[in-house]
Amino acid sequence: MNQTMTQHDINHRRLPRITFVCAVLSASFVAGILLRAGDSDAREAKSEPGVAYSNDKVDRVPWSIHVVKIDRSRKDLAFFSAHAKDKVLGVSLISEQARAIPREIGRAVAGVNGDFYMRDNPMYAGDPRGLQILNGDLISAPDTVCVWFDGDGNPHLDEVKGDFKVTWPDGKTTPFGLNQQRPPGRAVLFTPTYGPSTRATGGRELILEKDGDGPWLPLQASQTYRARIREVQATGNTRLAPDVMVLSLGPQLQSLPELAPGAVLEISTATTPALKGVKTAIAGGPALIQDGKAFTLKAPPPGARPSYTEMSKYERHPRSAIGWSPTHLYLVTVDGRQPGLSVGMKLAELAEYLVSLGCTDAMNLDGGKSAQMWVSGQIVNSPCQGEDTVANAFFVIRKPEGR
Repeated sequence: MNQTMTQHDINHRRLPRITFVCAVLSASFVAGILLRAGDSDAREAKSEPGVAYSNDKVDRVPWSIHVVKIDRSRKDLAFFSAHAKDKVLGVSLISEQARAIPREIGRAVAGVNGDFYMRDNPMYAGDPRGLQILNGDLISAPDTVCVWFDGDGNPHLDEVKGDFKVTWPDGKTTPFGLNQQRPPGRAVLFTPTYGPSTRATGGRELILEKDGDGPWLPLQASQTYRARIREVQATGNTRLAPDVMVLSLGPQLQSLPELAPGAVLEISTATTPALKGVKTAIAGGPALIQDGKAFTLKAPPPGARPSYTEMSKYERHPRSAIGWSPTHLYLVTVDGRQPGLSVGMKLAELAEYLVSLGCTDAMNLDGGKSAQMWVSGQIVNSPCQGEDTVANAFFVIRKPEGR
């Protein structure tokens, strides 16, 4: 998992805006703009109505902070969580993910990198750590704090819990994971969005088809499905066809019933809170601001585990985040690991900055070399290792006319 997170103290006052290198992109300003981030090449960004981009420099630290401010009242703007190649497995450039958004949904205007994800194991690279819903398709299960959007386009931030389970013909139940590496003692449900095959070995795999007139693919959150076993595979690594799901059962699972083609199962993707009908969601963490209360820890609490995930919260790293006020949504990327340009932020520092923007809720996203901001066709920040691939990204999109 590519895990880089941040935090620390800033005086409780509004941060000084030393330099705005890139001016507001708004409906009243339609022109190219030069952005120079330290010694990086000058970059041009185009304006978009309802969207404002700025590069906020604080020389005394130093910090180089990139902000996209989106007017929440505009009905021609919407939000979209993309994944590399529209599959769970795989990574790609943010620009490639932007171009892959279907035109009938809209055109990407600006975006940032998304959730932490599996990076170290190439066989499973790209698997997000937490929840992702891509245009209504539940592709990754929740296990941490998430941001999602309701039917009116309003953002929500909470820790989402999943209660995913299969109910067998005899009424017994087994919990399952979703679209992930399957451990020997677990069940995992795979959908066509995962990749070409399950990549699981050992145990049994049940090829499931739709039973009756109820819902089927794409898989949605907080829904119940009736599935009929089409075939039982004993070799694993089953191919994922467009019209089927595959339930992979680890060899160490105990007390499973005898299963044969024709048996009918019930699949539940229940979540708390319920996310039925949600089309866009992405995980990250931790929450930087929740219900107006900011993350303020400046040092590890007593008894904290000395893991990188925990300790990095109190170190300065490149960061990305999403937050909102009653009137605007903000995408923020802080450059880091570049003395003279920007040293990065601790999580508490990032939270304080988001409070200064007026945010009442905000969530940390993946950071480190993944921390990248894309505006109107190009990366506008200075990534610490240059433009790089990521698993997923979060975009503001311009809807097609008439939608």
